[in-house]
Amino acid sequence: MSGQGVPGRVRRRATSGLPRAANSEAAAAGRELLFGASGRRRRSLRTWPAAARQSRAALLAATRAQEAELQLGVERRRRFLALMGAILAVSVLVFLLGAGGLLGETRSRPLTPVEQQRYQQEEIARRWQAWPAAAVFPEEVQYFGLGHVQQYARRVGIAPESGCARATDAAVGSVLTEHGCRTMLRATYLDQTATFAVTVGVAVLADEEARVAAAEKLAVDDRVGVRPVSFPGTVTERFGQAQRQRNSWVGAGPYLVFTTVGYTDGRTRAAVPPEEILHSELWPTAKAIGAQLAYFLSEPPKAPRCTQGNVC
Repeated sequence: MSGQGVPGRVRRRATSGLPRAANSEAAAAGRELLFGASGRRRRSLRTWPAAARQSRAALLAATRAQEAELQLGVERRRRFLALMGAILAVSVLVFLLGAGGLLGETRSRPLTPVEQQRYQQEEIARRWQAWPAAAVFPEEVQYFGLGHVQQYARRVGIAPESGCARATDAAVGSVLTEHGCRTMLRATYLDQTATFAVTVGVAVLADEEARVAAAEKLAVDDRVGVRPVSFPGTVTERFGQAQRQRNSWVGAGPYLVFTTVGYTDGRTRAAVPPEEILHSELWPTAKAIGAQLAYFLSEPPKAPRCTQGNVC
């Protein structure tokens, strides 16, 4: 029963459809291509495209630019803070210096002799405005008559404030105007016996230097000076220009104090012959009243010892 197979056994056929030898050679070649001569699987190599490389370079450049910008911002902030710190330090220093200077100025300290003298001069110079009229021209003025007897002159009235040129004779008014006379204050007094009428005029100049300069140019003439002021209904109503017997002036601080005197009976200067001796008390009385008022105006006040009173 040659040629017949064993019952129940089936012969295996090749599944590749190729001859075994040929199939073995092909498989070996494939393995060598895939794994190489060593038999290990080869790794496949992947290369970056050109577009990817450019994108990476751009990203790197952008990152560096951001870092540079951040660094620049940090540097600018550092400079700004340094500048603000310097400004603050200078401001604090200026404040401290100013506060120290202000403290030094406002702190009480002793007045120097020059400052005390200036204080007195300024106080005297504003009295004609600061004082009431009744303080410039008191109601009674003490003077000494013949035999050094104490007497009192009584104020009859106070005239309205007037211009310097208008209240004086032309020769005097021109000098006062030239040296900046501000105003003329006038009042009329009677001596204790009511025999003499005395008009006192206070010419106000800018300061003592102006007063001295004006006094140097005033003529030595007892016929000119301040114009008299009479008050109707009183014994002085007959006291006018023609009744003036003598005129004089005296300097006191920034003031020139003029005095003119006459008889209350209306006697004129021309009516008194040159050879006739005037009343022995007329001229001394007038000068004493004028000098006393000048003293009131120019008496130096007591200067404070310190810049803030008497406590240093």
